[in-house]
Amino acid sequence: MDYQAIKALHIIFVVSWFAGLFYMVRLFIYHVETKDKPDHEAKILTDQFKIMQHKLWWIITTPAMVLTVMFGIWMFILNPYLLQQPWMHIKLTFVVLLLIYHFICQRTMNQLKRDEIKWSSTQLRLWNELATLFLVAIVFLVEMQTTMSWIGGIAGFFGVGVSLMIAVKLYKNYRNKKK
Repeated sequence: MDYQAIKALHIIFVVSWFAGLFYMVRLFIYHVETKDKPDHEAKILTDQFKIMQHKLWWIITTPAMVLTVMFGIWMFILNPYLLQQPWMHIKLTFVVLLLIYHFICQRTMNQLKRDEIKWSSTQLRLWNELATLFLVAIVFLVEMQTTMSWIGGIAGFFGVGVSLMIAVKLYKNYRNKKK
């Protein structure tokens, strides 16, 4: 396969991986919120969320992560010059952080499977936005590479982060008023 085909597959699996991570944390939020339901309803919902989380994790999210990494490494084999680029080092730092995020989500899924609720729904909403920050940082680094001012990039990154946190807080206030 040529480099462009490998790059296309890498991008496809990045999209699949992020879709899985975003949906997984949403399922965590809904799962945690079942504690506010009557017992019989909570049991039915919790059992269903556990099934959904397991299937999403092992059929979509984790295989997409493995294939993302595999095709990324393949791109380095075909184009080792990429590893000499400073922007790539920063991107790979975010990828390592994303891998850590992935495995923290796996740990959270396993805790919820054992009915151990350690996160509030608000904490999980903020956690979900962290993946958004990784996505924004990685895409901008890849697309802008050396043309982006680092000061502007860092300001933009934190600006997106602050905006997402404000949005989560506003949504929480809206939900509390609605109750």
